[in-house]
Amino acid sequence: MSFSKPSKLIFTLVGAYYDGLYSSPIKTKSLTSCAVATLANLTSQYLTGVRKIDQDSLVAFGLFGLLFGGSIPHYFYLLLDHVVPHSSSRHLLKQLLIERLIFTPLYQMFALYMLARLESKTHNQAMSQLIVIYWPLLKANWLFVTILQALNLKFVPPLLRVLANNLIGYVWTVFLAHMKRKVDSRRSKHD
Repeated sequence: MSFSKPSKLIFTLVGAYYDGLYSSPIKTKSLTSCAVATLANLTSQYLTGVRKIDQDSLVAFGLFGLLFGGSIPHYFYLLLDHVVPHSSSRHLLKQLLIERLIFTPLYQMFALYMLARLESKTHNQAMSQLIVIYWPLLKANWLFVTILQALNLKFVPPLLRVLANNLIGYVWTVFLAHMKRKVDSRRSKHD
């Protein structure tokens, strides 16, 4: 049985990804997060019909993914499995509550602030944007992403959780980029 060229490419990429996870997991997860965040931001821009791609936003999302999007979730999931091992009673519920009620609010706040700073906004501009969109985004995250995170924690092997998180994050990043763009356009009309 022979594989087509696209099938060979997919198997090669999957094999390279697994090799990277074993040889340098942080680097692999960070590069993957960078690619997913950049692609999600680009998708969001296309979906909103922008005439000119916002390069600053693309770079900000890509840099955030590269610098923080792979490493922070990697260490968080390692810590989560250590603090609440699978052998403990109701481990899924405990892990989900920690992820949703502690990690998600803090990580989202950090992400919103850092994305604004990576887009060359001042501290005051970043804080102003954070105040406007943090709570609505957090509520939406809890509403729409919780079930996906429960599935991630229940069925995805620890080695692939950050990848699954990135795939969930792709859709979330499209939404996040759209919300940030709406706030930015409202602010630019008032200035």
